[in-house]
Amino acid sequence: MHPKALLDACAELVRLTLTFEHPADSVVSRFFRDNRALGPRERATLAETTYTVLRKKLLFEQLARSGSGPKERRLAILGFHGPRDFLKSALNDQEKTWLDQCDTVQPDDLMERHRHNLPEWLAGPLKAQLDAGFWPLAESLQQGAPLDLRVNALADKRAEVQKELSAAGIKAVATPYSPWGLRVDGKPALTKLPAFVRGAIEVQDEGSQLLALLLDAKRGEMVVDFCAGAGGKTLAIGASMRNTGRLYAFDVSAHRLDALKPRLARSGLSNVHPAAIAHERDDRVKRLAGKIDRVLVDAPCSGLGTLRRNPDLKWRQSPEALQELVAKQTAILASAARLLKPGGRLVYATCSVLPQENEEIAQAFSAAHSDFVPADAGELLTQLKVENAAQLCSGGETGTGYLRLWPHLHQTDGFFAAVWTRKP
Repeated sequence: MHPKALLDACAELVRLTLTFEHPADSVVSRFFRDNRALGPRERATLAETTYTVLRKKLLFEQLARSGSGPKERRLAILGFHGPRDFLKSALNDQEKTWLDQCDTVQPDDLMERHRHNLPEWLAGPLKAQLDAGFWPLAESLQQGAPLDLRVNALADKRAEVQKELSAAGIKAVATPYSPWGLRVDGKPALTKLPAFVRGAIEVQDEGSQLLALLLDAKRGEMVVDFCAGAGGKTLAIGASMRNTGRLYAFDVSAHRLDALKPRLARSGLSNVHPAAIAHERDDRVKRLAGKIDRVLVDAPCSGLGTLRRNPDLKWRQSPEALQELVAKQTAILASAARLLKPGGRLVYATCSVLPQENEEIAQAFSAAHSDFVPADAGELLTQLKVENAAQLCSGGETGTGYLRLWPHLHQTDGFFAAVWTRKP
C-alpha cells in the first residue's frame, strides 16, 4: 500500500477507535473485516499505530495541538508504527517540520499527566499504592505485552513443544513462574501450527496460568470455574485434573461460553461442562451448594491490569463504573462461596490493579465469613514448586498473603488473587 494511503487508513482507524463506543480490539477486527485486501504488514501497522495512540493519548493530544490538519491524522502520525522515512514520504513539508519539532521534546520537559498517560482518577490511587514504583509501572503500561502460551499438560511436555516451535522458526523461552508457560518472540501466526491445531498450546498470559495453578484442582474432584468466560483458565484447570472429575464452567454470557467450544474440542478434555447461568443465584448454582471441592471466581473487573493489551480501558472505565463492579464482585464472591464443601478451596481473582477490587473485597469477605480461613498464596505456590513464589505476593491479613502480579515487576498482566479454605 502507498504510504499516503496507509497513513489515511491509520487515521481513519484511530478516529473510529477514539469514539470509545466499542472495545478497541472489536473496532480493529471490524475494520480488517471491512478491508480484506489489507496484507499482514499493513494490518500490523494499523493495529500498532492505533494501540500506540491509545497508550500515549494524553501526550499525543498535547503535541497535536501545535500541528494542523485533522486531529486523527496528527495522532496517527505521532503513533505511526513503521520506518520514519516511510512515514515522512506520506507527509507534506509542514507536517515534516512539525513532526521534527515533536521529536525534540524531552520527557523531563513534560507535565506528569503527559508522561504517565493515565486518567487522574487512576493515576492517584496507583501513586498512593506504589509510591516510587508508580513510574516504572506507568512506563510498562505504555509498552506492548509479550505473547505467552500455555502448554496443554494433559498430552504434551513444555520442553518438547518448545523444540517443535523452534523447528517452525518460532523462538520461545520457558516462563519464569508458570510450569506450563512459554513466552514467544514477536507475534507469529499460530493458528495453523500443528501444535495449535492438536491443542498442545493456547494463548494465555503467565499470570492467568498462575491463577489456575493456585486453585490446585485434583484428580476426581468437583470443581467450578464460576466466571469462565472464553475458558482459558477452565482448560488449564481441566488439564491439571488429568481429565477426571467434573469441572463446571459457569458464565452469564452464553456468547462467551460459545468461544470455549472449539478450544475445548482441541484440548482433548471431556471433564468440562459449560453452563450459562442467569445470575450468581441461578438454580444451577443452588443445586451444587456445599458439594464442590474447589471454586475459582475470576470476577468481572475493570481489567486495568491488562492495559498493555487493552489500553482503551483506561479511557472507557470510570470511577462510577468501578463502584458498580465492586458491588457485583462482592455479590458474586458471596454466592460462589456457598458452593464449597467443608475443607474446600476458594480463589477470588481479578485482572485489576486497584485495591477496591482486590484487597478490600478480600478483607470484607473474610470479615463477613468466619467459616472461611484465609490461606497464604505464596506458601501454596511454593508447595507447588513455583520458583521465587514469595516475590509474587503481597502481605495481607495476619498469616495471609495475596497473589499480586505487576507488569513492571513480573512481566505479566496485573493480577490479584486471594485464597480461603472452608472450615471442616
